[in-house]
Amino acid sequence: MTIEPKRPLPSLGSLRNDLNRVLPKDTGVREFQFSDADFERVRKLIYQHAGISLSPVKKDMVYSRLARRLRALNKHSFTEYLDSLERHGGDEWERFVNSLTTNLTSFFREPHHFPILAEHLRQIGNRRPVRIWCSAASTGEEPYSIAMTVAETCGADASHVSIIASDLDTNVLATAQKGVYAMDRLEKMSPERLRRFFLRGTGGQEGFAAVRPELKRMIEFRRINLLDASYPVKGPLDILFCRNVMIYFDKPTQYQILSRFAPLMQPDGLLFAGHSESFLHAADLFRSQGKTVYVLAGARQGRA
Repeated sequence: MTIEPKRPLPSLGSLRNDLNRVLPKDTGVREFQFSDADFERVRKLIYQHAGISLSPVKKDMVYSRLARRLRALNKHSFTEYLDSLERHGGDEWERFVNSLTTNLTSFFREPHHFPILAEHLRQIGNRRPVRIWCSAASTGEEPYSIAMTVAETCGADASHVSIIASDLDTNVLATAQKGVYAMDRLEKMSPERLRRFFLRGTGGQEGFAAVRPELKRMIEFRRINLLDASYPVKGPLDILFCRNVMIYFDKPTQYQILSRFAPLMQPDGLLFAGHSESFLHAADLFRSQGKTVYVLAGARQGRA
């Protein structure tokens, strides 16, 4: 019997070289060419059509989202896609904007706002019509949270309250109008609210819940672009929710939008903003009441 001499253990470097020969290399080559010029062109177009100011660090996000449109339309490059978009446009403008908008939301998000809403509704009472506009409705969680607060505050007779919910993205509006949500979207909601405002699915719909028809009837859904020169919303508004959308606009665009909001407001109307939004640059239009709640600059103190 012969005993073979022990072979030295391979070094870490040699193992790495062996693996590199066996494993496929990630060359970093993308399916479509996407140059810096293409990205800057996208940034310019989304700003022109939706007022969205895309950060320079969003290049990878833009690529991944718009690459789906290239595949769907059988385009071979971003240049070809963007040329076609600018020449023909049509419905593709809507899909272009929808692809690049982010719609993160939840029921009773930023919960400190809803007791303020309820108190304002109590102060108004039912002596006159109350108009509410939720201007960034996304998939519906926010306007339905508003409607639940109205129902809980005003009781059975809330016919004097009207709610308009709008968004730029038609895809999320369709979801909002349907009003059907996976149960994990409702897990933080109280059992009482679940029983009062939702219908649990059974059979093939198990694991989902639908907003009750009487709550859905409180809301009118519309597509509205906040960049439009005027809005198809009847004032004066008692409540205006514009939360977590202004962060996508630069300061001049924010000011333009706020200047269109102001004439729509009741003298003591409330404007609700997102937690990371500040309108100090529009102090001549709106004044902070704290907790990201604003009133008209000339409104009397102490209403909110």
